[in-house]
Amino acid sequence: MQHPDYDSPNALKEFMEQSGLAMQKKFGQNFMVTRSAREKIVSTLGAQKGNCVWEVGPGLGSMTELLLKTGAQVTAFEIDKGFIQLLPQFFENENKTGTFTLVQGDVLKTWHKEALQLNKNNQVFLFGNLPYNIAATFIADTITKGFVFDRCVFTVQKEVALRMAAAPSTPNYSAFSVLCQKEYTVKNFMELPPAAFWPRPQVASQAVLLTKREPALTCKDPAFFVRMVHALFASRRKTLSNNIKAILPSWVDADAIFNSCGIAKTQRAENLTVEQFLQLSETAQSAMMAVGGKESGN
Repeated sequence: MQHPDYDSPNALKEFMEQSGLAMQKKFGQNFMVTRSAREKIVSTLGAQKGNCVWEVGPGLGSMTELLLKTGAQVTAFEIDKGFIQLLPQFFENENKTGTFTLVQGDVLKTWHKEALQLNKNNQVFLFGNLPYNIAATFIADTITKGFVFDRCVFTVQKEVALRMAAAPSTPNYSAFSVLCQKEYTVKNFMELPPAAFWPRPQVASQAVLLTKREPALTCKDPAFFVRMVHALFASRRKTLSNNIKAILPSWVDADAIFNSCGIAKTQRAENLTVEQFLQLSETAQSAMMAVGGKESGN
């Protein structure tokens, strides 16, 4: 089946009307109509023949088409029923050979099942013009569930991109920043104006490159690390000594933890580096295990 002219808003609009389709605001749908931007985003991913690429929100397949030309095996996650009917027709040959696979439904509900089926020895890339309404939630969900992609290239709302790349002691630095930067190096490499999309969004977008950290920043209990980061950022105006109470049992000496790490308890979470969050998490865990052991020994 012939796909529409991906570079023309008018052609896309006409195709949608003829197909009985409409853009659904609830899904955060915006097609990227600037070909040079699509090509740069795909080339930045650097996918090669045989690589496994997850594409979130393929829409009518404008970037899927470019991805498949690299020889990568594309698994596309799509929620829109109209697009779900069309995509296998646009990429009929690739669908038959298995280089294109379509996963239907809400990616927030389907990605984990797909992750369990992956060969752990294969590199997995994440790609897409991520829907604004789920972008941060999806990225955070994969991280907190312990799934780290080898490389990610996607577009998100500029505000989300700034939070991902924010440095300590800056207004955009948040728990989300820490979680992203623990697992990835973050680079915002291209800003996209509203005119790069159809329909035009009301905000600017940003193309982001995430590269898996090598070597990884490890910790004994990743789930505890995530809980601690969220606890310390829970009330931004409060000091570390106040916020840490939510994560530590009452019988653990919080002051001793801060002293051991060389971190002033009067600081706020926004001033700490990712490495300092890890240090606090590891030290707190050791303190809880030590005191817990003594308690049980008594």
